[in-house]
Amino acid sequence: MSTLAPFTLGRGLTLDLQDHVATLEFSRPPLNFFDQELIMDLVAALEHLDQVPECRVVILQAEGKTFCAGADFSSSGHTGERFLPHQLYKYAVRLFRTRKPLVVVVEGAAIGGGLGLALIGDYRVTSEKARFSANFNRLGMHQGFGISVTLPRVVGVQMASLLIATGRRIDGVEAARIGLADMLAEPGQERQAARALAEEIAASAPLAVMSSRETLRTGLADAVDAIIDREASEQGWQVRTTDFAEGNKAMRERRDPVFNGN
Repeated sequence: MSTLAPFTLGRGLTLDLQDHVATLEFSRPPLNFFDQELIMDLVAALEHLDQVPECRVVILQAEGKTFCAGADFSSSGHTGERFLPHQLYKYAVRLFRTRKPLVVVVEGAAIGGGLGLALIGDYRVTSEKARFSANFNRLGMHQGFGISVTLPRVVGVQMASLLIATGRRIDGVEAARIGLADMLAEPGQERQAARALAEEIAASAPLAVMSSRETLRTGLADAVDAIIDREASEQGWQVRTTDFAEGNKAMRERRDPVFNGN
């Protein structure tokens, strides 16, 4: 068993290192909404692991039945005039600049910005019970969290366009079919499958793995950094529209939105 040097974890985070594989878990019950604090804490933890030679691979997972439901638009702090995504996204870019391979376990739902968080990883492990959705347009807003770059990179431009325009939810089987997920495990076995994958990666030469990964991801962080300015700008004015108010209200009421284009 490996040991970690003393490190102060953020609220709701746990970190474990065994046999060259670090497991980083976050918990923001009940739906694991993210905010700037959580993103900053994840950045700090992953950047810390970059400085730990014993760590060769990182598993990112969430406690509970939902991986991440994105930002909490039902709270007063994230509606209309007060929703300011630009700074949060700038912190999120640093997630793409970390050096260790990242396996993301998607249990339950990865929705909106939660899907964006899942897409920071190199690989995603899930099951048929998971749900994935880039539901931004169904809320009445532009996509964010760098999804304009990361989703097409993983599933192709045409499929990314379809998922964003419709906001449709797909299960883990469909996610695996289109390449959004890399491994489909039996329900309840997602973490074990992610661990097996991480151990397989950790068995390769660590310097070569990081070097190869850096080559394959050349330009990714810079592309995300460039696109978030437009994403944040478009979201900034769209969250003040009546369509966004309707999309948010419909989500809370669990009904289909009725948009008017204003």
